[in-house]
Formats: sequence, C-alpha cells, structure tokens
Amino acid sequence: MKLELKDTPGQLLGALKPISDIGGNIITVIHQRDGTSAENTLIVDITIELPEHKLESLIATLQERGCGVVRVGKERLHQKRSLIMIGHLMHTDLTDTVDHIDQTGYAEVSELHMVMPAINEPSTAKITIRAESPEDMRRAISILHEVTARKEILVLEPLEGME
Repeated sequence: MKLELKDTPGQLLGALKPISDIGGNIITVIHQRDGTSAENTLIVDITIELPEHKLESLIATLQERGCGVVRVGKERLHQKRSLIMIGHLMHTDLTDTVDHIDQTGYAEVSELHMVMPAINEPSTAKITIRAESPEDMRRAISILHEVTARKEILVLEPLEGME
C-alpha cells in the first residue's frame, strides 16, 4: 500500500501501529522525500500481509489518523521460485516459453535475466516464477519442463525447497 503522510515526527509510527494492532504482518517499509508529493508530505510504501476481510477496517483507521491512502495493491502470487535455463533460448522463441506459464492464470514469470555469450552459443537465463500456491508452483514448473524439453533446453532447479 502507498500512503501519504505529513512530514512530522510520529506520523510514520502512527501509520504502522494500526497495521500491527489489526493483526497485519509488516514486511517492508520504504519512505522517501521527493519533489512529486505535496509540500510537507512523505510518501511511504508499505508491504504487509493481512487477511483481506480486515483491509477496509485498516484503511478507515489510517484515514481517521490523517494518513492519505494513495494506493492499495493485492498480491495473489505468494510462491516464488527461480530456475536456470540453458540452451538456444532466443532461437526457440523465449516469449513462447514465458507465455505458456503466464497464460495459466495461476502463475507468471516475474523476472528473467539472460546471458548470451555468442550468437551460435547456448544462452543461460535465470527465470523467476511466482504462483498462488505450492501446488500451482509445481504445475507451472511442470509446464516449463514440458515446453523446454520440446525445445531441447536444460532446466536446473535449486536443491532447496521453494523460496
């Protein structure tokens, strides 16, 4: 969620306390002063875990305390896993590989970092997939294996469990 607070002592704490009081888990807090916000205000990005049925109550409490709720975003993809792909990724239509996962509705590719040593050499890419649940992650990785097997691309998975 993105909040706009008065740039005075105690305002940030005043915004964080209701999150804790309502049972929310604060993951990250990022605040910065910049020229895009109104004078004497501070933009704060807060990532929280909170049961959805408590969200309206939290927003009302924050507004009562004078916090401007600029944006509220819901993240539905809670599982994250990174894998390595090795092969002729560009020559075998990398977009198609990504689309197979993105079109599922329960998983998507959230990051892709690629190294291409030479035109005719195999490329290496780190692909990060986000999914709604552990079962959805297993299904998405299964799709990735099916697609990459047809394209003769090697997929390496981490030894540890899901991130």
